[in-house]
Amino acid sequence: MLKAIAGGLAALLALAVPAAAQDSKGPVKLMVGYPPGGSADILARLLADRLKDPLNATVTVENKPGAGGRLAAEQFKTAPADGSVLMVGNIAVAVIAPLTYANLKYDPATDFAPVIKLGDFQLALATGPATGAKTFAEYTTFLKGNPGKATYGIPATGSLPHFFGVMLARALNLTYTAVPYRGGSPLNTDLVAGQVPAGIDTLADFAELHKAGKIAVLGTSGTTRSPLTPDVPTFIELGFKDIAGTGWFGIFAPAKTPDAVVNRLNQTIAGVLRQPEVTARLTALGIDPAGGSPADLARQMNDDRARWDPVIKASGYKPED
Repeated sequence: MLKAIAGGLAALLALAVPAAAQDSKGPVKLMVGYPPGGSADILARLLADRLKDPLNATVTVENKPGAGGRLAAEQFKTAPADGSVLMVGNIAVAVIAPLTYANLKYDPATDFAPVIKLGDFQLALATGPATGAKTFAEYTTFLKGNPGKATYGIPATGSLPHFFGVMLARALNLTYTAVPYRGGSPLNTDLVAGQVPAGIDTLADFAELHKAGKIAVLGTSGTTRSPLTPDVPTFIELGFKDIAGTGWFGIFAPAKTPDAVVNRLNQTIAGVLRQPEVTARLTALGIDPAGGSPADLARQMNDDRARWDPVIKASGYKPED
């Protein structure tokens, strides 16, 4: 799904180092539950490069892909609670999966310690040549005349784009059928070829094709327009105040990590997020840099659970595992 974030300050930032890194007891590891090359991996490697100096330690990225990030989360919960192992997580792992999978082998509320939100990313609805629609109004006209083509491609079942489609269907009062793909790349291929009328995915995955005129992004899920596609209105602008919901990436530590370590990590990473080069890189990846306190990330998780729980229940989706 989606693609991937100075001398006088060094002394100050060194105060924000976990004990393990200060004592040079070993590297700091960032776990990522997705393959190399994706947004989570690119973000993790950007952070690793920028954190090594303020942490005075080697910062490595360890990819443990599988089960939509859940495999890494299961392993991460038993990592040392000393700040030496962190996880780049997202809304899918921390919110959507616990609402979807009854037999999940981790509980974000008890197994993770929120550290900081790294940034938000928007979702988007796009159409290809199969509809001829270049605006949301044209697309709704198409749907009225072609009810049998009220389908939308998604990068995976049980994903955030899947449930955003459910939210959209409820707002439009129509039967909207999801067509699952094995990732965003094959979805885009079929969307451009006209094999699927529309698609819902992260805005970043659609942006370049939209700019090239191969597809049309009709609306985005944020509260404000994205700098990636300033020509595209949000669904709120289009008159649907309830069609909103962004995804996000965050840093987590294992539960029972001391508050002092979590707070130092928070301050260090927040300093990295404020660096102009990092801000520019994240924006280019379709990620709006965030920050805030550990409590802010915990509050985000609670708010998102309240937002997405009724949507997921309304979808009737039952995972196979």
